[in-house]
Amino acid sequence: MCAVLAVPRPAAETVSMDFLLGLLDRTAALLFPGRRDHHGVLPPLLVVLTFVSGLVDAVSFLGLDHVFVANMTGNMVFLAFALAGAPELSASASLLAVACFVTGVLAAGRWAPRFGTPERMFAPLVAAQAVLVAGALAAGAAGTVSYVLIVLLAVGMGLQNAMVHRLGLPDLTTTVLTRTLTGLVADPPGPSRVRRAVSVTVLVCGALTGGALQVHRGTVPVLIVALILLAAVALAAGAATTGRPAPAPP
Repeated sequence: MCAVLAVPRPAAETVSMDFLLGLLDRTAALLFPGRRDHHGVLPPLLVVLTFVSGLVDAVSFLGLDHVFVANMTGNMVFLAFALAGAPELSASASLLAVACFVTGVLAAGRWAPRFGTPERMFAPLVAAQAVLVAGALAAGAAGTVSYVLIVLLAVGMGLQNAMVHRLGLPDLTTTVLTRTLTGLVADPPGPSRVRRAVSVTVLVCGALTGGALQVHRGTVPVLIVALILLAAVALAAGAATTGRPAPAPP
């Protein structure tokens, strides 16, 4: 009887993925209301990547020589402070983070033409970022020097930022919030304000979560959470672009 009633694993997985993609598509429609081209499942996945950015910057700032691997504006300022003689900051760490971030951006730019459209490069680049975070997780668990983690995480964030730049979705940058916050306050109410509020809130929540875990549990738990989220985003994006499109919102 159990064998008769059991749902075959492939069918169950298909139903679960279709449900997830439908949920993501409806969430995208909420972020871009009144538009048929609301970018499929990508907007909510970018929101998840925004949370990941907060997690990763919490690790890099609190655990890796006070640098950012996602926020290059902060790194350039920290570099200037370090060169001015601030004892708690490291010019070499800031330079390394910037150089590795740029390397990730360049790599994404080289790979982009192979995928045809920015949407099709999304899943592979997020998967590559997940591999880099997995490497950082292994390095952190082994007690490797902080510069190795800076290299891996900064390259990953460079991939993410280049991908988001090519997608060009309004107000969902996943990292830089200065213009987002300005638009949130200065522009009239509307869907763009909702997207900006979501971006600001989610990044703060990611940084808060990452900061709490980093302070009380260390680097490894933060990177585990980041890796799980990146893997989920890559799987969902891959399913959406390989024959299981989400249904159109009602």
